[in-house]
Amino acid sequence: MISNEAKNGRFGEFGGQYIPETLMNEIHKLEEAYEHYKNDPEFVAELDKLNREYAGRPSLLYYAEKMTRDLGGAKIYLKREDLNHTGSHKINNVLGQVLLAKKMGKTRVIAETGAGQHGVATATAAALMDMECEIFMGEEDTIRQALNVYRMELLGAKVHAVKTGTRVLKDAVNEAMREWVSRVDDTLYVLGSVMGPHPFPTIVRDFQSVISKESREQILEVEGRLPDVVIACVGGGSNAIGSFYEYIKDDGVRLIGCEAAGKGVDTPENAATMANGTKGIFHGMKSLFCQDEYGQIAPVYSISAGLDYPGIGPEHAYLAETGRAEYVPITDEEAVRAFEYLSRTEGIIPAIESSHAVAHVMKIAPEMSKDSIIICTISGRGDKDVAAIARYRGVDIYE
Repeated sequence: MISNEAKNGRFGEFGGQYIPETLMNEIHKLEEAYEHYKNDPEFVAELDKLNREYAGRPSLLYYAEKMTRDLGGAKIYLKREDLNHTGSHKINNVLGQVLLAKKMGKTRVIAETGAGQHGVATATAAALMDMECEIFMGEEDTIRQALNVYRMELLGAKVHAVKTGTRVLKDAVNEAMREWVSRVDDTLYVLGSVMGPHPFPTIVRDFQSVISKESREQILEVEGRLPDVVIACVGGGSNAIGSFYEYIKDDGVRLIGCEAAGKGVDTPENAATMANGTKGIFHGMKSLFCQDEYGQIAPVYSISAGLDYPGIGPEHAYLAETGRAEYVPITDEEAVRAFEYLSRTEGIIPAIESSHAVAHVMKIAPEMSKDSIIICTISGRGDKDVAAIARYRGVDIYE
């Protein structure tokens, strides 16, 4: 059994703190605060209450009976993070981080966002806890996810459309990091995934691990045993690590992350870090990244704004290197078909990010025996994606 705990801020060789000297003091303060509050009974009780009474946890583990019958193989359970307040898994991490910011005496939070769900969750928690909030979002993503931009503004956040670089998620992270450096005294950067410098990958992972903590208890209650496979989509990797974490010690449970192959891993238009990435240092961490032969971060593409990131969190890189988890590429077309399939089969419209995981379930479930069990995390709901998928299918719903 492998150890999945960070030692000295690293998962094997991955992780670390590759940041400007101006941020080092603040990062150390954050680490100290987190180490204190994660074991503080008052903090834990307050967060538990928020998760239960505000976010709506525990989320349901739903037996997808029609899908199971239609695919003709393994029993399929869906972990319904789409039912959380704000419509995705992002609220799990954000409530924890914004509460931590408040305990640290901060009055302002900033965040990056791709699909907009992390931005919406951060704006939501900031409104609840009376914090100033600013969100950085690639200009390309503000167009793709205009509904979420308006939601953030409605919640009182100021949204900055980032016009540098390729105008997507990585550029939003760059701007959020720059902003944090310029104003650490009253501000905490609420990072949206298991990436960045230590301790962010651990903090976000711990808050997201509620997903697998619940699903493990739920599946034992309904089936009396653990699942054979746990599947989740992967961009930076927060919902996947949250879905995997409590099963890492269970060697008999396969862990599968589904990344964005875009128009194909053999084309320039993909965001398949595990398939095409190499080791490098970016956004404060050592991990795997899509980059050229000179180590420059390559442009990436996915129909999904939330998976459109050129790297992956260091714990995922470690899980892949040790063989504990496997990662598979899913194309836009496969994800869109899965988006439509789950909608029509179970009456559940999944986020296009989550649809990457559903697509892989559709591939492997028919090959598995009927007494096998798959848990697939539906990381978010698909309202935000309906217009984009319609356009992909040649329909402009605003005409």
